[in-house]
Amino acid sequence: MIWRRKRSAFGRLSRAGRIFRWTLRLVLIAVVADLFYLTIAWPDWKALATGPVPKSNFIQAYESRRREERGLPRLSWTPVPLASIPKTLIRAVILAEDARFYEHSGFDLIAFKEAMSYNLAEGRLALGASTISQQTVKNIFLTASRDPLRKWHELVLTWGMERNLTKKRILDLYLNIAEFGTGIYGVQAASLAYFGVPVSQITVEQAAALAATLPSPDKNNPGTHTSAFRRREHKILDRLLRYPGEAADAIAVQYQHDKAEDNDPSRSASGSRAETW
Repeated sequence: MIWRRKRSAFGRLSRAGRIFRWTLRLVLIAVVADLFYLTIAWPDWKALATGPVPKSNFIQAYESRRREERGLPRLSWTPVPLASIPKTLIRAVILAEDARFYEHSGFDLIAFKEAMSYNLAEGRLALGASTISQQTVKNIFLTASRDPLRKWHELVLTWGMERNLTKKRILDLYLNIAEFGTGIYGVQAASLAYFGVPVSQITVEQAAALAATLPSPDKNNPGTHTSAFRRREHKILDRLLRYPGEAADAIAVQYQHDKAEDNDPSRSASGSRAETW
């Protein structure tokens, strides 16, 4: 009787061992296959570091979607050089999306910890902690899927991007491919769509408004002007004025110009410049 119980226990352990070994083998096969896929799909970082801004996967996905849903707005996307994007907008986006952009190597562990603490306190996934580098990788190479494999690819590709591209180039790519509304991609298209001027001519307030658009551009943008959007816009503008960084001179120039216009006697009572003949 004792011998039978021992034999039964040994059999269960043996089966558990076989299951464990086969599970381990399957995991190793999956890892090897995925590494092979990443090797095949590994980007040409040298071309991406210096060439034109590529059409992202998100933009291509929108074009495909529009072919099926003809009622969607036409794609609006016009990449521009980083030099033509105001420092106020660059600074506003960094403050809004990734305050430690210049300090980390693609992953902001401090922001991740803060986001997880907040999410646990709220009992829901309210905040994310993706850096600008991670968002750039996701937009160019991946999809909006939330599955673990996609997230793993995002981490690996972000590691590669940070080691092959400068921070300046990453910003150049991100600002030119980020979504700012339905069919609106990049800061130039956003500025023209919402303000009717090239991005090089936007004001400090408009820069804050564009930065406030990024979390949920379809619902909250300068066009919808929701209460949530207004709160975020004011918060970003306040941060920008308090921590202007490399945009300090540009902000000072605008407000000096605005002050001079306010004191200009040729302006009419309504606030517009009076016509002179």
